[in-house]
Amino acid sequence: MKQDRTAPTKEMLDVVIPDSQLARQVAQLIRDTESELLFNHSTRVYLWGALLGKRKSIAFDPELLYVASMFHDIGLTSAYRESELRFEVDGANAARDFLRSHHVDEADVATVWTAVALHTTPGIPEHMHGEIALVQAGAGMDVAGRDFDAFTEEQRAAVVAAWPRGADFAGKMIDAFYDGMKHRPGTTFGTFNDDFLAHKDPRFQRMNLCSIILNSRWG
Repeated sequence: MKQDRTAPTKEMLDVVIPDSQLARQVAQLIRDTESELLFNHSTRVYLWGALLGKRKSIAFDPELLYVASMFHDIGLTSAYRESELRFEVDGANAARDFLRSHHVDEADVATVWTAVALHTTPGIPEHMHGEIALVQAGAGMDVAGRDFDAFTEEQRAAVVAAWPRGADFAGKMIDAFYDGMKHRPGTTFGTFNDDFLAHKDPRFQRMNLCSIILNSRWG
């Protein structure tokens, strides 16, 4: 991890990216696997989550929050183009396998798995462990600007200066979601992920639960 990119956040935000061997290995793995767009996004998710945790006095383990944040979108990458699982589950499984290979306690593994798996499921994570709540909150802030005003202008500027969004971040993130899920459209049912497919593909047809119920084998 490049020291010149972590320094501004440490000095200006009082939020430190973990520097343990585990965290460094996570950063290298994600950097080698994801695009710069997703790598920077994942890092910012950690920073927004950590800042919210401190602001709202939500207890969290920085290392676990960092691991979950860094793995949360790995399921969108080309390594999972043949997967039929939800991309969130691919990411959760990858995080679980990584942590188990480092002999992390199973309770912590379960927390990280859940944080990644539920990060696109609003309404539930905020009532769970800090790491689970904060990954979802951090992702919501970075992608959709949720809780934007909970951060100062200085905080927002410092995070983006250290880990840039780049030009047309919104459009490129929509493309990344679409590319990661267009081969498994059925996995978007019951989530807001079908919005990405509908936005990019005019031929995409959403599944309707009422139709499924009315046409079930129950008659």
